[in-house]
Amino acid sequence: MIKDTIDGALLRDMFLAGATLLEKNRALVDSLNVFPVPDGDTGTNMSMTMQGAVKDLRTMPETATVEEVMAKVSSGALRSARGNSGVILSQLFRGFYKVAKGHEELDGIAFVAAMAEGTKAAYKAVMKPKEGTILTVSRMISEELQKALDTDGGLGCEALMILCLQKGEESLRITPDLLPVLKEAGVVDSGGKGLLFIYQGFLMAMNGEVNLEVLPKEEKTEEKESGETASFDQFNAEDIQFGYCTEFFIVHLYDGFEEKDLDQFRRHLERVGDSVVVACDSDTVKIHVHSNCPGKVLQMAMRYGELDRIKIENMREQNRQLAANRKKNEKEFALISVSCGAGVDEVFRALSTDYIISGGQTMNPSIDSIVNAVHQVNARNVFILPNNSNIILAATQASVLCSCHVEVLPTKTIPQGIAAAMAFNPDESLENNVSNMTEAFQEVISGSVTFAVRETQLNGKVIHQGDFIGMLDGDLNTVSPDADEAAFELVEHMIEKLGDDECSVTVYYGADVEESRADALIARLEEKYPESEFMSRNGGQPLYSYYFSVL
Repeated sequence: MIKDTIDGALLRDMFLAGATLLEKNRALVDSLNVFPVPDGDTGTNMSMTMQGAVKDLRTMPETATVEEVMAKVSSGALRSARGNSGVILSQLFRGFYKVAKGHEELDGIAFVAAMAEGTKAAYKAVMKPKEGTILTVSRMISEELQKALDTDGGLGCEALMILCLQKGEESLRITPDLLPVLKEAGVVDSGGKGLLFIYQGFLMAMNGEVNLEVLPKEEKTEEKESGETASFDQFNAEDIQFGYCTEFFIVHLYDGFEEKDLDQFRRHLERVGDSVVVACDSDTVKIHVHSNCPGKVLQMAMRYGELDRIKIENMREQNRQLAANRKKNEKEFALISVSCGAGVDEVFRALSTDYIISGGQTMNPSIDSIVNAVHQVNARNVFILPNNSNIILAATQASVLCSCHVEVLPTKTIPQGIAAAMAFNPDESLENNVSNMTEAFQEVISGSVTFAVRETQLNGKVIHQGDFIGMLDGDLNTVSPDADEAAFELVEHMIEKLGDDECSVTVYYGADVEESRADALIARLEEKYPESEFMSRNGGQPLYSYYFSVL
């Protein structure tokens, strides 16, 4: 049966199917990374964002409206968004939700408007949008759908979805023509490919071609953070919908009490509150509920037996007290750094970093975890050091959700982050710190060495799988079958770029490098550059044999 409209139940199935198909193909999407490094994570970031988006959909009733489904999807995607691709995906859904508001179902006109608004929101979220990316794929789809609707205003949603995939495949094929680095690497845009897997899942749900019974489980990532994780939501007391936490026991149940009475009571509690727990053990029933009418709850319970151990707490007042205590203990400044590797973590802690979010290569932290970190440090002004180009956008989006003032310093590497942290001075003003920290990290020349996971050609260099590649400020610089040779040549080019042999070079060696190897590399460099100062530290970072900083 052709679907001319999309109701809430169908939209729910579309997102569940999209999440399933993307998860099954995330390794393929990861493999499309331009650089053949082991931390290609576009597919992983998009899949984890989608898993967050659909997390609450399975429990939604079949009668849910399009607006209700998209509210869950938009909120869940924003909380779980990881990396640039995940943040862009969350913005596509945010724009879609804007149009879905007030709709029980979508017809073709509303569907096209929702896709267009999603594209608009995604472009707006990126400071310097690049063509040849997921943004291009989304824009070209939206434009094609609008053209089709202008020609035939009676097109239904299924016909539009088919057109969406056709235009999506066409636009994906031309991404290498719009972004030369894709053409040289011999790949299409990975974010665009991930988006088409989601849309393919949408169409499969429309056609009834997908089994939604088994979905991938949401992945839990271990994020080593200095302190407990706070809640994403920071409510004012007035924002609490149900103000009284009520707990008690019903004991000495009256004669004639039956299981159906308990079910009836549970349904009554769900109508007047939330967080309902009704647990029965022999002749005792334990009750927990958040409501605005604890007296009514107790009165209803007395129909079934005697009440015991009654506890009623005013959650709004508790919230006011917590907020007052937080305000009293609030600091002027706090520093949050994204880090990877035990040794690198130690460096940031030594530089008075208040909160460390474990992430970076292979695992970008979500917007949710960044917001939680800001809440945890409890400061009026918070500096965030993303230390990875794929985390800056998520950190920027997180800053919008925070009640305090947040400065995201766009550090793209661990050495840049360390330089910025070294320049931080709690006795300086906010403006001076921003200026000093920015100047400090911009002076750093950063390098790294990792291994190639596939064969390709970039910057005129032929790369074989297993080769070691040196990256200089984000660009491919050296290639060698030997990690230390790639590293030696890389540092030569870094010093050459600085234009001064009398410089300071810091080496952070990774988890796969013995200290003796790092010492031997430094000895070679000291021999060639006797005027320079070399220091080494066990960074412990995974996948990357070396990080280098040249100043």
